[in-house]
Amino acid sequence: MGYRPFMQRLAPAQRRLAISLAALAGFVDSIGFLSAGGYFFSFMSGNTTRLAVDLATDRPAAVLPALLILGFTCGVFIGAVVALKSGPWQARNVLALVAILLIASMGFSFSGAAFPALSGMVLAMGALNNAFQREGSSSFGLTYMTGAVVRFAQGLAYRLCGRKTEGFGGLLALWAALAGGAVLGAFAHLGLGMASISAAAALAIATLIAAMLVGPDRRDQA
Repeated sequence: MGYRPFMQRLAPAQRRLAISLAALAGFVDSIGFLSAGGYFFSFMSGNTTRLAVDLATDRPAAVLPALLILGFTCGVFIGAVVALKSGPWQARNVLALVAILLIASMGFSFSGAAFPALSGMVLAMGALNNAFQREGSSSFGLTYMTGAVVRFAQGLAYRLCGRKTEGFGGLLALWAALAGGAVLGAFAHLGLGMASISAAAALAIATLIAAMLVGPDRRDQA
């Protein structure tokens, strides 16, 4: 039995789109992380640990990670509904939702409304994970990389043990894209502060245009 990550089943153009979305996720997560004092906007395992630690050491501080987890969950739910109603155009329609949320966040940031701006960002990150649904669930994470790193390491193990492997390097590309996007997001925040959300909104619009140009991959449908 061979090892074939789901990402390898996508058409090449769809794989490139997925990598660009991971970069967008890293960009937004860095902005959120720096804006919210060290809490995550795409990595809910980290926020769960922060929530547990805050409950033990500083209970009022636990409100923020709890709200972020709730907001991310709501974003996933809304994005899943959009994806399930979109058929083969799920990537385009989910990215349209993500772009709208980040544009709204940009507007709130310019008006000085930090909480709504951050809320739009975490909703967008939750929704983004539905860009590549299959059979009603996300085929791979775009805003968190634990699964990608695990599957990459498993692929290496398969190869070292003489088993068939196929395309697990694409998972490493996802991780590298998220890391690179996070570096750029950190620099953007250091230079622009909350106004860096405008750059995130521009990147979301660019990925939406790319999804429209790429078109649907009918092998990857909700």
